[in-house]
Amino acid sequence: MPQDEIIQTPRGPARVDIDTPPGPGRSLLVLGHGAGGGVDAPDLCALRDAAVAAGVIVARVTQPYRVAGRRAPAPAGHLDEAWGVVLAVLRNRWPGVPVLVGGRSSGARVACRTATTVGAVGVVALAFPLHPPGRPERSRAGELASGLPTLVVNGDRDPFGVPEPAPGVHVVIRPGERHDLRVDPTGTAVVVLDWLRRHGWAQD
Repeated sequence: MPQDEIIQTPRGPARVDIDTPPGPGRSLLVLGHGAGGGVDAPDLCALRDAAVAAGVIVARVTQPYRVAGRRAPAPAGHLDEAWGVVLAVLRNRWPGVPVLVGGRSSGARVACRTATTVGAVGVVALAFPLHPPGRPERSRAGELASGLPTLVVNGDRDPFGVPEPAPGVHVVIRPGERHDLRVDPTGTAVVVLDWLRRHGWAQD
């Protein structure tokens, strides 16, 4: 049953679109959007559909700057702060349900940076932007080192680069995909769902 609501944060109101399965949720998956995009990106919507069908509660969070109509992203600290407030509300709503955090691009970075703070059990990073285009020396690989099970799904043609596998970090490279992961969003969702099932966070 889809629903949306506004959650007040110190950085302004955030919007949360929530989709719940018919029965009890096996886990709660909270997803953030890219810097200039929204939660209706094809990969996020495909993942929502697949996860809900497998018994996962899915919450897609629109950051306050996007709710306010701005495209330029807020500073990282502001994004993380608003995200943390939203996660606290959602955790209280579904106590005892394992929480996974994730998102695409900028949203994946927020999820990685805050995963341990918000009490997540795992991270799903779609189109993780390893570095700015053409600037491989400015690697953000350290953000993936949360110590939690982490799935990274990137396209092999992503100008933001593709992270290397590391302890606890599983990397899946999607052939023919660029940063938007628009070629086969359903296939990307299947990759994530398989990973969730292996960890017991989604129904078979």
